[in-house]
Amino acid sequence: PSEASLPAELRIRIPSAAGEPNALAVRSADGSLTNLSYTQNVLGEWSEIVFTTTLPEVQLEYYDPTLKKDGSQRTFHYKWSGDYPVEALTIQIQQPMGATEMKITPNTTNVAVGKDGLTYYVTQVDSLAVGQGFEVSLQYRKSNDSLTAESLQVQPSAPMGNVTSTTTVTGNFIPWVLGGLGVFLIVGSVTWWFWQARTVKPRQKSNRSRRRRLVIEPKDVIPEGAVYCHHCGKRAMPGDRFCRACGTKLRP
Repeated sequence: PSEASLPAELRIRIPSAAGEPNALAVRSADGSLTNLSYTQNVLGEWSEIVFTTTLPEVQLEYYDPTLKKDGSQRTFHYKWSGDYPVEALTIQIQQPMGATEMKITPNTTNVAVGKDGLTYYVTQVDSLAVGQGFEVSLQYRKSNDSLTAESLQVQPSAPMGNVTSTTTVTGNFIPWVLGGLGVFLIVGSVTWWFWQARTVKPRQKSNRSRRRRLVIEPKDVIPEGAVYCHHCGKRAMPGDRFCRACGTKLRP
């Protein structure tokens, strides 16, 4: 909430099947990313990711391997567990290249073709209370296991600092991006953003345990000239020509 103070401890649940997060970082005002330390508690089908942030914008990324295949039929199910109140929830789904009979529940009429030529479906929810979940299911047909990234021409990407959000709210901003289906036919990609109001005032340092503190080490600082996907914000590795998370071709 807008009256919250920083640093703040967050506890986010992700599917245990996803294993450890692929990335957890905060973004500074200049757009640079710094990795965060975290602890993970496995609680049955869910894993709790516990971390402390001193900045209002956090990116948590993980890969969900629960995409089901039955011949040419593909099925994926996503559930927001309702751990925190949400003022704006945005779910974006990228249709894999070559996929047909795309069906999303609940249905959305917000459909657009991106600059990469792929179709994107966007579902937006105004607000959700604590404990109020939200679920999205999707089905489509694909006759082969070819990756979307293999069909796209790749260029180096622009830095993440040039990426702007398409949705602006006062208080928390939590878009979930389900963009990995075009790249990972078995593994889905989910990115979680927490955007706290910029007007919050930092509070005095607490006596938190060392493992829950923000850890900033030289190796955690993103080097100058690092490449990021302009679509989902994932950092590209040297030599990458496609985004590993969403399949978008990288920009110069």
